[in-house]
Amino acid sequence: MTLLRDMRYPTPQELALAARALVAEHPDRAGLRQTGVSRAGRPLWLLSVEGRGGGGTRPVLVVAGAHANEPVGGATALELARRVVRDGGGGADWHFLLCADPDGADLHRTPHPRSLLDYHHNFFRPPGPEQPEWAPSLLTPDRLPPETRALTALLDELRPALQVSLHATDLGGSWVQLTRDVPGLAEPFAKSAAELRIPVETGASDAAGWVSPGPGIFVMPETGAGPAGAFHPEDTRLSTWCHAGTTAIVEVPMWASDLVDDPAPHPDPRGALRMLAGRLAEDSGRVAGLRSGARGTDPGSAALLRAVDWTLGLIPRITAEWTGSGAPAEATAAAVGSIDAFGRRLSLRAAAMLLRVLRTQGHPAAPGLDRLVTGWCEEFAARFQARWVPVATQVEHQVRTVLATHERL
Repeated sequence: MTLLRDMRYPTPQELALAARALVAEHPDRAGLRQTGVSRAGRPLWLLSVEGRGGGGTRPVLVVAGAHANEPVGGATALELARRVVRDGGGGADWHFLLCADPDGADLHRTPHPRSLLDYHHNFFRPPGPEQPEWAPSLLTPDRLPPETRALTALLDELRPALQVSLHATDLGGSWVQLTRDVPGLAEPFAKSAAELRIPVETGASDAAGWVSPGPGIFVMPETGAGPAGAFHPEDTRLSTWCHAGTTAIVEVPMWASDLVDDPAPHPDPRGALRMLAGRLAEDSGRVAGLRSGARGTDPGSAALLRAVDWTLGLIPRITAEWTGSGAPAEATAAAVGSIDAFGRRLSLRAAAMLLRVLRTQGHPAAPGLDRLVTGWCEEFAARFQARWVPVATQVEHQVRTVLATHERL
């Protein structure tokens, strides 16, 4: 297998152009239509590819770009579409929402980041109520953004047997979250990760407390059966992930760290969490101290500041969770490492987005915040021995995992 090492993350506009080219090459099998608009009026494009020999098999819906700072999904969706054209797609019709949040993608501008610092200099991740998949867990139906309404309408129209949501983590490993178990998935998932030198995140903080039928595979609890997420017990089960028969969320890292794949018992999880909580509170306090000097003078800076405020607002609840009676007495080194990375990225993201606003406004605090963001990025990379995963490798692992999920479902 040969992978293109210079591949970069495509923009929503580039994805639409590539989809049109695929449709032009295969007009008998593929089609492209607009399935909605964003809040700013940008189109939401759905690429559809007809399977071969399905005999009425229910379709598959693949969602890319639900998080603006996780741009690999669009490239994966295009590669999956090409393989469905070539190989038949297991008999099912496949539909690809090429970018669920084009407004967010326009603000997060990192087509080929050279480092964690480069990635964060143009970072954007909208607050939860503005994220297409998460909005239903935080807003009443009459307040849902148009991207969410378009996605749920698409799920109602297609009634897919499988929904796949393509996600990425900035630094760590790969894992899969499932709304229902898919027996046999762990083996091909682990094989792909090993062949491509991608660590498996065996203690993903996003799925703390979930049943894990195999390393890196996590099954969401049913309603009332226990926690549905590490820090937001209600969120996951109210998201669009639960609006389909079976949903798989496939995470892949931009920078890999073997520290999130360490199954050894941690000697003192509660002590480690207390230390991590203290650091997170201190770091976020430094960012919050600079927040009052920033103003949302244009739509872009206003969006960035809403995201800063949302991120900072999460942190007191998280630190309370880490230091409370529910903190685990036993945990693996991988699980504590995943929580460590989670905490670092929260304060770093808030600082990076605030820096973008302060720079634009020529604020005198910008140089100092720039040094802080630079130092945090360097510490993050050094602590986790980060190594870049080429975009084509990220894509290949997601493609393999999606196809293996569909085959076993």
